[in-house]
Amino acid sequence: MTPLFERIRDLIRMEGPIPVSVFMTLCLHDPDHGYYASNPGIGRDFQTAPEISQVFGEILGLWAAHEWLEMGAPETIFLVEPGPGRGVMMADMLRASKVAPGFRDAVRPILIEASPVLAEVQSQRLAAYNPIRVQELATAPEGPFILIANEFLDCLPIRQFVRDNHGWAERCVGLSTTGELIFGRTPSPDPPHAPPGVDQLERAPGMAGLVIELAGRLARHPGRALFIDYGPAASPPGDTLRAYREGRQADPLTTPGRCDLTADVDFSYLAQLAEAAGLRVDGPAAQGEFLLRLGLAERCARLKAHAGSQGESVHRAAMRLVDPLDMGSRFQAICLSPRSSAAPAGF
Repeated sequence: MTPLFERIRDLIRMEGPIPVSVFMTLCLHDPDHGYYASNPGIGRDFQTAPEISQVFGEILGLWAAHEWLEMGAPETIFLVEPGPGRGVMMADMLRASKVAPGFRDAVRPILIEASPVLAEVQSQRLAAYNPIRVQELATAPEGPFILIANEFLDCLPIRQFVRDNHGWAERCVGLSTTGELIFGRTPSPDPPHAPPGVDQLERAPGMAGLVIELAGRLARHPGRALFIDYGPAASPPGDTLRAYREGRQADPLTTPGRCDLTADVDFSYLAQLAEAAGLRVDGPAAQGEFLLRLGLAERCARLKAHAGSQGESVHRAAMRLVDPLDMGSRFQAICLSPRSSAAPAGF
């Protein structure tokens, strides 16, 4: 039993079952016992693409430099990363993009991070780049920007809805007769608009606010917002809430605050929100196809040739990112930009 388990149990006893979105918010962001606030192993419970291969961040850094040129090479460009983890991807992007003339002098990295644990790790890794640090996009400096987010949307707390013969119900977390946390259902006062034939649906309430903030900034400044995450390209996800601890999937209800919680991203919903906000939407495109169009295979071949005895392992790790039976198809890339923009590279 964790301290957060006791807090959640007391909350349910006082107020009744809580929506899954509230449970996720507490598990991840409780200021005293949430995963991002207190977990010393944070960032190691699930291996992400930048940690699998440096090629991932390098390719995205070169993509950012290319898009900066397409935007007219503004004198200052903010390179924004929400949820930058241990700072690996930002470091790889900044290192690789130095080859683009003028980009290194123009770029100002911005890290959007709420975890004090990870903020300290990022500060050590990225000290040479003097990044700007904020806790939310709304407080980031104004100006031309390129936002690149890898596995950020999957951590937004979700509401889960289930439809049966009685209509829509919302999935919630309650208590068993023995005081354990269990999933249940409560009637939904605001049922979702679901495609025909869909009886399970997840919605991330924070996604709408994120799109509105991005749309406002993209109306004021040149910019791009690239999201790479896992989830189906078209069909909305149903019941995909998962917990990870020490690299293994775990029960999300047994040790709240000690596990990383995640859910598939509804890319079709994100695209609908962005289009309604007047943005151009490119994608979703399978991660493998996106990275290969950007030259991953060629970059990987050069790395392998210079890696000596480590060449094969370097090649194998990089190719996992584009393998259609692995991350190449399970992850999608989607880019939001002003309606007047041309298609970004890779789409």
